[in-house]
Amino acid sequence: MPETYGPQARAALMQLMLEDRAIAHKELTDRFKIKLPPKERGPLNDDELMSTSKEGRRLVHEITDKGVEWCMNDLVGGEPPSPSGPLARAHAEMLRRVIGFLHRRGLLAEAVRSGDLESLIRAAYTDLATAPEDWIRLARVRSRLNGAGKNEVDDVLLEMMKTGTVHLAPDSNTKMLTAEDRASAVRIGGEDLHLIAIEESS
Repeated sequence: MPETYGPQARAALMQLMLEDRAIAHKELTDRFKIKLPPKERGPLNDDELMSTSKEGRRLVHEITDKGVEWCMNDLVGGEPPSPSGPLARAHAEMLRRVIGFLHRRGLLAEAVRSGDLESLIRAAYTDLATAPEDWIRLARVRSRLNGAGKNEVDDVLLEMMKTGTVHLAPDSNTKMLTAEDRASAVRIGGEDLHLIAIEESS
C-alpha cells in the first residue's frame, strides 16, 4: 500500500499528474478547487513527490517522477476518500478493476496522462496568459499541443467558441504577423483569426 496523505494532497498529486505540467497555486485553487495549504503540501515536498517553487510572486507546483510513481500505486491500491457512500465505493471498485487491467499491461501511465485536446488548449492558454482574458497568439498555444494537427485543433477551437467563453480575434497589426502566426490562424467567414482569449470559469 502507498503511504497515505490527506484527500486534498492526494487530489493535488493526481491533478498535477493528469495535467502533466507545472500548475500555479492559484490555478489549483480557482480552477480545480483543490486547497493545498502549507500543512498539506509540506509533506509532499518533504517526500519529494512534488516540488513547489516561486515564480515572481506566485507559487508553482510540479509533480516529480517519484510523485507519478506514488500516484500509480495509489490508483491501484489506494482507498476511496472517507466518508464515502455506497455509490462512491462501487465507482471506486469499478475504477480499481479498470486501473488494474491497464496497469498489468503497462498502459496506465499513458492513459491517465494523455488528456483531451480541449484540456490541453485550456492548459496552454492558462500557462501563457499573464492576466484574466489575456489575448494570446494562437501560434504560441499550438506549439504546446503535443503535435496535434491543425484541422483537429481548429475544429476543437470552433466548438469551444460556441460556449461563449472562448474568443478568437484577428490581429489588426498585420505587419507584425509572422509566418507562424499566419499558418496558425483559424479562418472564419473569410477572416483569419490569430488571437485567443478564454474567460475565467466561475
